[in-house]
Parts: sequence; C-alpha cells; structure tokens
Amino acid sequence: MSGKTEEALSYEQARDELIEVVRRLEAGGTSLEESLALWERGEELAKVCRRWLEGARARLDAALAGDEDGEEGE
Repeated sequence: MSGKTEEALSYEQARDELIEVVRRLEAGGTSLEESLALWERGEELAKVCRRWLEGARARLDAALAGDEDGEEGE
C-alpha cells in the first residue's frame, strides 16, 4: 500500500490500490490486525473513488444542462 493522502490520489491510483487491497484480503494469510488495517484503507480508497465519480457525474450533468440551454436559445 502506498499510503498516500486521499487528496493526492487520482481516481486511477485509488482504484489500483483498492484492487490490491482486495486481492490481499481475498488471498488471506494476514493477521487480524493487518486485515483490519487493509479493510480500513480499502474504505478510505472507496471514498476517494466515489468522490471522483460524483465529481465527474456533476460535471457531466452540468455540461449536458449547458447543451440543453444552448439548444433552446437557437
């Protein structure tokens, strides 16, 4: 795990690290403490991904709304 702060992660970085966290949890062989730490990191990474996707959705919605306004003015 890279341990970068949430603000410094791109969507792709967060997604890739989340995939690695899931892979390690599924593989097993970690202590309870390590598993809990992985789970908590996974939760943080999922939140980062969700914020990126929500931001992208908001920008897309705004762009589509702008297109509709432009078509009405023609």
